[in-house]
Amino acid sequence: MEINENAALVVVDVQKGFEQEFWGRRNNPEAEANIAALIDAWQGTGRPVVFVRHDSSQAGSPLAPGTEGNAFKEFVEERRGKGSGPELLVTKSVNSAFYGEPDLDAWLKGAGVRQFVVVGIQTNMCNETTARMGGNLGYDVLFALDAMHTFDLAGPFGWTQTAEELTRATAVSLHGGRFARVVTTEDVVKGAVSAA
Repeated sequence: MEINENAALVVVDVQKGFEQEFWGRRNNPEAEANIAALIDAWQGTGRPVVFVRHDSSQAGSPLAPGTEGNAFKEFVEERRGKGSGPELLVTKSVNSAFYGEPDLDAWLKGAGVRQFVVVGIQTNMCNETTARMGGNLGYDVLFALDAMHTFDLAGPFGWTQTAEELTRATAVSLHGGRFARVVTTEDVVKGAVSAA
């Protein structure tokens, strides 16, 4: 897999608040290890890393600013500022990292970035929305499905879907709809290291 020399890694909402029981059952216990491996690969090759934090404006949210849940998980926080490449912190209060501060699209374009990899939390929410917008904006988006997780969810008409079902639906929609290429951590790391 070809990874551009200046491809960005976009690490979405890997925050302590997602560890609370509030969210219910999650999938993919390997997500954190895979996210860490990708951050390490990106920092080790001097590529740009974007850390995205969700500052929820909803009352009682585990991700509200000023709460412990708003902070990045330790394995992410301890890696911030450690790479030799450019780094950006984006804060947002909606699903897409492209609707945050500072302007992610302007930063990527200013750096000549045309490809980015999405990892983080949640697969079918902020990750999927960021990937769709990236695809619409003309980026080559890689969606590292095993470096993210989500939670079981209730919807309309009494319908529910498990985290695994939601993950599969997101992968099929993004890949089949050509918003993004759904990939594995192993493939991305291999591509990043061999291209460096």
